[in-house]
Parts: sequence; structure tokens; C-alpha cells
Amino acid sequence: MKKPIVILGAGESGTGAAILAKQLGYAVFVSDKSPILPAFKATLEAHGIPYEAGTHTLKTILNAREVIKSPGIPETTEVMRAIRAKGINVIGEIEFGARHAGKCTLIAITGSNGKTTTTRLVHHLLQHGGLDVQMGGNVGKSFAELVANDITNGRTNNPERIFVLEMSSFQLDDIQKFRPKIAVLLNITPDHLDRYDYQMANYVRSKFRITLNQKRGDWLITNADDPEIQQFLAANPEAVHCKMEQIKKNDLKNGYVRVGQKMCFDVSSTSLQGPHNRFNAACAIRIALRLGIDQMTIEEGLYHFTPPPHRMEKVAERNGIVYINDSKATNVDSVFYAIQSMDRPTVWIVGGTDKGNDYSVLMPHVDKRVKAIVCMGLDNSKILAAFQHLNKPMVETQSAKAAVKAATELAVPGDAVLLSPACASFDLFKNYEQRGDLFREAVLNL
Repeated sequence: MKKPIVILGAGESGTGAAILAKQLGYAVFVSDKSPILPAFKATLEAHGIPYEAGTHTLKTILNAREVIKSPGIPETTEVMRAIRAKGINVIGEIEFGARHAGKCTLIAITGSNGKTTTTRLVHHLLQHGGLDVQMGGNVGKSFAELVANDITNGRTNNPERIFVLEMSSFQLDDIQKFRPKIAVLLNITPDHLDRYDYQMANYVRSKFRITLNQKRGDWLITNADDPEIQQFLAANPEAVHCKMEQIKKNDLKNGYVRVGQKMCFDVSSTSLQGPHNRFNAACAIRIALRLGIDQMTIEEGLYHFTPPPHRMEKVAERNGIVYINDSKATNVDSVFYAIQSMDRPTVWIVGGTDKGNDYSVLMPHVDKRVKAIVCMGLDNSKILAAFQHLNKPMVETQSAKAAVKAATELAVPGDAVLLSPACASFDLFKNYEQRGDLFREAVLNL
């Protein structure tokens, strides 16, 4: 039996890593400081994997050959300080999965906003093009569990396998040799700065780790108009060792995505509306082309793509009013793109747990496109103070049902009601999914 591997955290990532480690013959122990959800607990028990919940037993943890850390665990915790002091190697589940993935093509996608939509769209286009593709990472199944399933089915020697992985900055912090064939860096705007000593430069460096191990034959697709990306590239030209393609605003005009001088894709009739989604589509199209899918097949895939829930999701139209669920918009930059894409007078539902938001960047678009504001949160004082000078109707509510009712009363046929909160959900809801689900339920019950 190999020396133990300890896995910290028993969520999707940790449980997947535990399954793969057990399959590879390691002595596995899972430790979670919080209670373990019943579904993950049942999975661990079904695989005969020992675990503890509600505590970290340092004596056991510090006997590990290696620690696989779930991305949500900060370096500042007592257990991580003890592990670092002992000199035990620490990796993330993505690194562990890649180490045992065998012959395959890895596509990694990161950015402050748009990761999930782009990851799902890439997966959809490649699948529609008939390629052998799986999706995981920060969306869907953990990468390690996908690899474990492939090992079980004897598929790891098939070089045609493709994994499309959504990756957060936290996951990128825990890579060592992870090397994607194609990496996408969509954008970088302030988010999660509490994990980066409130230094934007630290967060930017974390995002650029996606290209850390890429080599000359690999590709980085990124944003030519993102100031943080461009400033980093200018200051750190040695950071990118692969081929790089930068997408410009001029490539995205009038509902079209242009690739090179001759190729043009019409996305005006797809569900990928707004400048941000056209940029996401531009990245996905380039990946599909690079992997050999023809233009007609890509266009068919774009037309049939349905965005994931809680991301500019059209819930319903009631009495001429369109209701849109953008509950995933938990920062100001996401809301900027959402409001910018609205082509109707809009009643905007905003609020929740503030993350140090600066709302000034939203002012021109709120002034132009928003007719009324419905606050949904326990403390709406910062939002009220930020927007009251615009002299628009403003209402305070403390539930999704009340917010939908108030927004409906402020709207008329031809308007839109947009839930795009700019804040975390934890004052009134378990998570952004519950917030969006309750919004949807309230709309459908009108």
C-alpha cells in the first residue's frame, strides 16, 4: 500500500479526488472541517474511503505523503499552516486528475466572468461536432472523477479524448505541472480579493497561472481589450511561452463574430446575446475551429445552445414583460454586461451581501437603460445611496417573491425585469442558485 494521501474537503472536488486516489491504490483519508453533505458521504462509504467531518485530525493529516486540497480552503487556516510547516507537497484535484489522465487534450477556461457559459458552449460545440469530449472542473463533475471513470473503462490510452475544464483562480493556485493544450483567459475584474490580500496584482497573477506550463505548440486565447490582461502582458512578456490569439472588439460587431479576414458567424438569432456573450462565443468558435470542426457545424451548434441557468436566463414573458434571471451576477462587472445587453426599459432587481462594490461604473448604463430599481437584501443602504441621485423609483424588499411583485408593479408591457444582484446571496438565501430558483418560481406563479 502506498503512503497515505490526505484530501482536505469532501465536496465535489475532494470526493472525486478520493475516488481516483483509491482506484490508484493509495491509502486515502478525507478530512472536512465542516459537515459532509449526505450524497458525498454516501459516495465515500460506497468506495470504502475513511473520512472525518467537523474536525481536522492533524496527527493523521501530517502523516500524508501528499495533500490534495479543495480549492475553497485558504492558506491561512490552521491545518494549511501546519501542512506547510511540515513541508508536505500540496496540490489541487485538477493537478491530480491531469497527472493520471493519460493521452488526451486539455482545454482550460478561466476569467472573472463568463467561465461557465464559455465552458458549456465549448463542450456543446465540440460534442455537436462529433468529438469525444467531457466537461468538468468548476462545473459539472470533478476532473478527477472523470479520469477515474475513464480508467475504469480502459479509455486513458485514447488520444482523441478531450476534457473542457472550467477553472477558478483558487483551482489555478493549486496547480504545479498542469498544462492545457488550449487555455482561455476571458477577462480579469476585481473578485475574491479577500483571498489575495486585497491586492489586485495577486489576483491577476493567479489567473495567468493558466498558461504557466504551456509550451510553444500550445495556445492561449485571451481578450485584447481587457486592461488588466494587457497591463500584465506588457509588464511580463516572459509569462506566455505559447502561441497567443487575442480577440478584439472589432471582431464582434452587429451580432456577428469574425474570425480572420474571411470567416464570419451570425450569433444574432442565438441565445448568446450581449457583447459579453459574443466574446464568449468568439473564444468557443476559435477552439472548435482549431480542433477541426467546420463552420456550418459550428453555426448549427451556436443556434441550438442553451445558456446555463441563472446566467441571463429568460424565465418567461408575462403580459408583455420579459423576466430574466441573472442570479449568478454576484459582482459589479457581471451586472455591467447584463444591463449593457438589455434592449428594453428595465426594472433592475439588485442587492444582497455587499462585496465591497463600487457601483460608479454602472451609472451610465443604469441611467440609460434602467427605469426603476428594486433592492432585495437585508441592508440596502449602500445601493440606495449610490443610485438615488438618478431620481428613479426605488423600492426595498426582503424576499424574491416580494421583489418580483414590486418589479411587476413598476413595469409595463414592453419592459423587462432583470434579476442581476451584483452581490452575494447569503443574507437571504443559501446560494445564488436558490436565489435564482425562488425568483423563477415567483415569476412562474404570477
